[in-house]
Amino acid sequence: MKDLRRYLALKYIQYLVLSSSNAVSTLLGLLGSAYTMILLQSAKVSSKSTAVLISSLAQADILVLLSLVSDVVLGSFGAGVSPAASAVARILLTANTHVSCVLLSCVAFEAYLITFLPSESRPLRTVRNARLLCGAIWALVAAECALFLADEHLRAGGASSPSPGSLGLLFQLCAAAAALLRSLSYILGILLRIVNVYIYYKIFFSMSPR
Repeated sequence: MKDLRRYLALKYIQYLVLSSSNAVSTLLGLLGSAYTMILLQSAKVSSKSTAVLISSLAQADILVLLSLVSDVVLGSFGAGVSPAASAVARILLTANTHVSCVLLSCVAFEAYLITFLPSESRPLRTVRNARLLCGAIWALVAAECALFLADEHLRAGGASSPSPGSLGLLFQLCAAAAALLRSLSYILGILLRIVNVYIYYKIFFSMSPR
């Protein structure tokens, strides 16, 4: 449907084109996700793997709402909020960004399969597989965010009273793992942008009149 294609275009611009989010793109993304979730409940939208991926993409913006609510709640408490607690809003936004980028790449890859390998890829492009894929993506991002939260907590605690022995080793390992994961996330984000551009370049020229 045209509305879903427009929504995907909006999300690609928001997460894979713009260097950073802003108020306008965030508001448009939230409104688009709300409309898409309503649209996907319609009987006119068939239950296909692409619809499952788009539905999960729209649901990811719930994390943005939670982040905004966290900012409002934490801001109402003023200076009494710990740095670790204020990091929750940032980590929710990170989770939203990572889930959305990966799901957008999955939609692009599925479009590639539909265009170039429609018959061969049909057994893979099932609703069940799409749901399993979405669940795996959410689980991986949740584990990533749990590591970031643990790192923030250990940093806040270690700044005031460094822990010797095994706790100190845990702090070092968690900090190193979080730093490595942040670096990998940045590199992966660049690779996803390149792959998405290549996929849609191939699709566009394959459909253009020769």
